[in-house]
Amino acid sequence: MYAVIKTGGKQYRVSEGDVVRVEKLSGEVGESIKLDEVLMIGGESVRVGTPTVSGASVTAEITGQNRSKKVVVFKMKRRKNYRRTRGHRQPYTELRITSISA
Repeated sequence: MYAVIKTGGKQYRVSEGDVVRVEKLSGEVGESIKLDEVLMIGGESVRVGTPTVSGASVTAEITGQNRSKKVVVFKMKRRKNYRRTRGHRQPYTELRITSISA
C-alpha cells in the first residue's frame, strides 16, 4: 500500500517504512506526527481524492531536523565590476513513515 501526501507545497509518494525529507515541520526528534493531506491511496484498489481522500491519514516519526548542503548563488555582470556570492542552506525534516490508514 502506498499514499501520495502533500506537505510544504510538494507531493511525495510514500509507503510504510520509507524515509523522506520534507520541508521543515515543527516537532522534536522521536515525536510522531499525523499528515492529513492525503491526495491518493494506492494498492489493490486506488482511491483518488477530490482534492484529498476523506478520513485518510499518514502517521510518521520525526527522525531528524537538519539543514541540507549549501547552495552557492553567484551573480555577475561582465565589465561592470559587479560580483555577489551568497550561500543558502534549506532546513528539512526527515520522516520515517510508520502507518497509512485509509
